[in-house]
Amino acid sequence: MTHFLLSIVLIFSVLATATQAQNSGKRRLTDRDDLWGWEAVGRLDIGDQGFCTGTLIAKDIVLTAAHCALDKATGKPYTPGEVTFRAGLSDGEALAERKITQIASHPDFVANAPVSAPRVRVDVALMRLDEPIPYSIANPFALYSGRISDSEISVASYGRGRAEAIQRQRSCQILRRGQGLISFDCDVTFGSSGSAILAKKGPRWQILSVVSAGASDGRRKIGYGMELSEIVSELKAIMRREAPRPTATIRRLQPGSDKSSSGAKFISAGGS
Repeated sequence: MTHFLLSIVLIFSVLATATQAQNSGKRRLTDRDDLWGWEAVGRLDIGDQGFCTGTLIAKDIVLTAAHCALDKATGKPYTPGEVTFRAGLSDGEALAERKITQIASHPDFVANAPVSAPRVRVDVALMRLDEPIPYSIANPFALYSGRISDSEISVASYGRGRAEAIQRQRSCQILRRGQGLISFDCDVTFGSSGSAILAKKGPRWQILSVVSAGASDGRRKIGYGMELSEIVSELKAIMRREAPRPTATIRRLQPGSDKSSSGAKFISAGGS
């Protein structure tokens, strides 16, 4: 598998600048009808540094790439409130906007390490929103499980030259899959980092991988991602362990209020 990533010449940065988007069979999703079913895809704005793409996998959890979640200079997660998830962003209008309050990345991922197969395998992060996005606004995507029946996949992302609306490439192909890595010929670019690679299961697309890095073999663009199921389970466990605990508050009950007539004072989590 050593030669699997030999052609990588870049890793998709969160910094994306405007250039002319290539026409490669992608569809720009702009109005509400276009966005139907894709509302869970959003742009992750990282302060004034740039953006990535993220996808809801729960009402309050966004899946993206770890290199979109960690500050390359410090190697640490971005601070709460520094990243904003803008679900279904289209021409300046988002269906919902939420701040990121918690980030979990794989402990083996090193933010400033060079591109390599081991790095791509763990280039995954989960981000918790400050407030859930209702299902009525955006229906999260499930992770793909089981064997994939064919090599056809799809990707919906933001990117350089297409930063203001989701671009969906309906059909691209898996080129190779093995040892925890997946390569594909989807047309991804700067800013597409963290976008979900989707495979069809029944009537709905499900998340097979996440865009981590890309290159060109001289004829076409090649993207690289990872197998997700075990990593996402690990990250969910990390989020549960490290979730901010509710602050205990003191609530003073007056005689005869609630169920107490003694005037006793109670300490309870969340003030309930």
